[in-house]
Amino acid sequence: MKLKNNSTNIKKSSIDIFVNTIRSLKYLVVSLFFMGFTACTDFVEVDPPKNNLISETVFDDAATVESTLANLYYKMREQGMVSGNFGFSVLMGIYSDELDYYGFDTNHLELYEHAVSTNNANVLSWWKTAYNIIYATNDIIKGLDNTNAISLEDQKQFKGQALFIRAYIHSLLTNVYGDIPYITTTDYVENNSVSREPANEVYEQIIADLKDAISLLDNTDTSGEHVIPNRWVAKALLARMYLYTENWELAEVEASEVISAFSLEPDVNAVFLKASKETLWQFKPDGINNRNTYEANQLIIRFIPGQSYALNSQLLEAFEPDDLRRLNWVGSTTSSDGLTTLHYAYKYKAIFSENASLEYSIIFRLAEQYLIRAEARTNLGNINGAQEDLNIIRNRAGLDNTTASTPSELLIAILKERYVELFTEHGHRWFDLKRMGFADDILSPIKEHWQTTDILLPIPETELQMNSNLKPQNSGY
Repeated sequence: MKLKNNSTNIKKSSIDIFVNTIRSLKYLVVSLFFMGFTACTDFVEVDPPKNNLISETVFDDAATVESTLANLYYKMREQGMVSGNFGFSVLMGIYSDELDYYGFDTNHLELYEHAVSTNNANVLSWWKTAYNIIYATNDIIKGLDNTNAISLEDQKQFKGQALFIRAYIHSLLTNVYGDIPYITTTDYVENNSVSREPANEVYEQIIADLKDAISLLDNTDTSGEHVIPNRWVAKALLARMYLYTENWELAEVEASEVISAFSLEPDVNAVFLKASKETLWQFKPDGINNRNTYEANQLIIRFIPGQSYALNSQLLEAFEPDDLRRLNWVGSTTSSDGLTTLHYAYKYKAIFSENASLEYSIIFRLAEQYLIRAEARTNLGNINGAQEDLNIIRNRAGLDNTTASTPSELLIAILKERYVELFTEHGHRWFDLKRMGFADDILSPIKEHWQTTDILLPIPETELQMNSNLKPQNSGY
């Protein structure tokens, strides 16, 4: 695929690596907290920490543990794989067939052109931030296991959240890097020499963490705005993990439980508002400078030239006529000379300059659970059940019932429905192409440098240099 702009091939120097960070673990939690007190405390409306957050003292106060977790959510919102800024929603969108990239950033171009180097700054940043967050969750779990100053009920909720975050971040890591270390300790000596584990074993540990989290968490939305993960969010991720590991029976069970507890938002145009009925978990903007979402700020094209991203033509062609998602979730901008029109993701419509906070960044929503259950039911031979789930999503979009009637037809129909329902949402499209075996067929015709080995990103080279136990490098790099 030819880019519409020329690019330089200057490679950015690599940034500080996780191993160097892990050597100063005792300072890491402190740094997490001082990354923006005002933003994170407004984020979940809890009091700021009362001390320097040394592990021996931080867990003497439930409010401080709550603030510790708030800072983790803040970091996830602002940085790394989950952020709507330069996370998977945007960058795995250009890696797959969702977005075209028009900018000049070398690291972005490498992803877009499928020419990723082992020193790519995005790849390293995702790895580093992920393991920093994982370390912090382990520190919380360790502290909670060694305190008697917090009520048992509060300990359960806090530990459940930490286990969920640990499972979630590992799930993202293994989906882009393959075999990875599953870190469950704060022992920096052990972590300095950790080895990668096979992806199937990583999934087993993710599932185990999620089961533990579910046993601890309750069903209550304590924030009133779905900004703190509860049992339903953990079950939603567990359903996804069972789908990814092809445990169809349990994927159906977990998705069904979540579906039974929530309602699908009937109005397509209200799905991404902060009070949407189908939201399971979302990130709240800080309410001071950035009142709305990074997604809107990144993806809405205000003028041409000047755009960074636009929807890929293949995605636009995937929408059926009169699909309400095409009408409501896709915007367009035309250049002043009238010669160029580009389309953009318009799920989030309120940019930072809006005076009111209208939208939060949604991480999990109910529509995915219907599509998980449809796919699980298809693989279990429940054709009618799969059709019913698929039709619920289609009918909400103003479309007629699916005409797919065989397992193979349904799987293709579900893949397409996930494409037009979940586009530019946290890398879903890329994960689907990868796990369902369609990446070669769909990307090789439109990505000039596509290779089968691009199914995984490289382990950052600086990580391999510092810890030889992480070798070998992924194939193709």
